[in-house]
Amino acid sequence: MNVGQKLQMARNKQGLTQEQIAQQLQVSRQTISNWENNKSYPDIVSLITLSELYQISLDQLLKGDKAMIEHLSKSTNTVASNRRLLTAIVLNIIILIAFILSNSLITQNTTLLFTCFLIALASTTFLFYQIINRI
Repeated sequence: MNVGQKLQMARNKQGLTQEQIAQQLQVSRQTISNWENNKSYPDIVSLITLSELYQISLDQLLKGDKAMIEHLSKSTNTVASNRRLLTAIVLNIIILIAFILSNSLITQNTTLLFTCFLIALASTTFLFYQIINRI
């Protein structure tokens, strides 16, 4: 049984509506529905609150749902997230320095200029992606 099914069963057992839970967690009713239908997952703070509201342990709630465990692992692994962000920043700095040092060569060759533009675009996109993932 997955987390969504467990959440829905626990809510029904307590005789609560999605709207009541949403108000207590300060989220939308649609968010509760998405969690119960496995369209998205609650964050760890919401999971703790839900386990308290439903009077079930986190262990009971999470065990057996590999997708949820993987989601929590990715979303709470700040070391890996920091490493990827730092890598993106360093990569962009190195590319910028390389472009500055080779400015006279790049401006004389349109193919090289276009290639450098694509590299800069890719590295900047990677950096923005890492920043957005942190938010």
